[in-house]
Amino acid sequence: MVTVVIPWRPQPSRVPVFETVVAWWRANLPEAEIVPVDTDDVPFALARCRNVGLAARPDDEVVVVADADTLPQVGPLREAVAAARTSGRVHLPYTAYHWLGEAGSAQFADGVALEDCDHELVRGACSGVYVTTPATWRSHGGQDERFRGWGFEDAAWYLAHTTLLGEPPVRHDGLVFALHHQAEVREGPQYDANAALMQQYRDAAAAGPAAMRDLLGVPAP
Repeated sequence: MVTVVIPWRPQPSRVPVFETVVAWWRANLPEAEIVPVDTDDVPFALARCRNVGLAARPDDEVVVVADADTLPQVGPLREAVAAARTSGRVHLPYTAYHWLGEAGSAQFADGVALEDCDHELVRGACSGVYVTTPATWRSHGGQDERFRGWGFEDAAWYLAHTTLLGEPPVRHDGLVFALHHQAEVREGPQYDANAALMQQYRDAAAAGPAAMRDLLGVPAP
């Protein structure tokens, strides 16, 4: 059993991309149940959507948590699904993140293979598609629901995983592809609050596991 959890709140520029992404999952992981997840948070709370989607599944079930604009390669995805049930770590089915932008997304819509589309390489990416079990996700605190709107929840989660589980998420050699849509605003009081919380994560990671557990309220194993 595999579930694909997709945090999703309809917005005009995102609807065609979401429909494309859902069609891709149905074609390439046909055995999976696809579950869009939203909460009542304003602004949209991506971290909480991910947590809620995983909490609704059995502890030992493999869950793919996929952004509504991002597609992986099938081979690395299936490798990650096979490994995630017993590894005790979150798996990222990629080593390189391609943002296709408007030009690359238009090429994909015209039938060009994702791997051949124009793109920008996003260095240090740790978001887009996660493969895990609910038990593994919970073991290091999941994603922090204090992050609201857009920005920093993925980088903070990566530090928490690395600090509390003793190693970074497991990567599988491959690519993911982010499709174009209207960009979200990454400024203002909420963004500033997210940035300040991210600095607390950096400080906790530097101090060690006990400080990270205190920041997240995660009990010692």
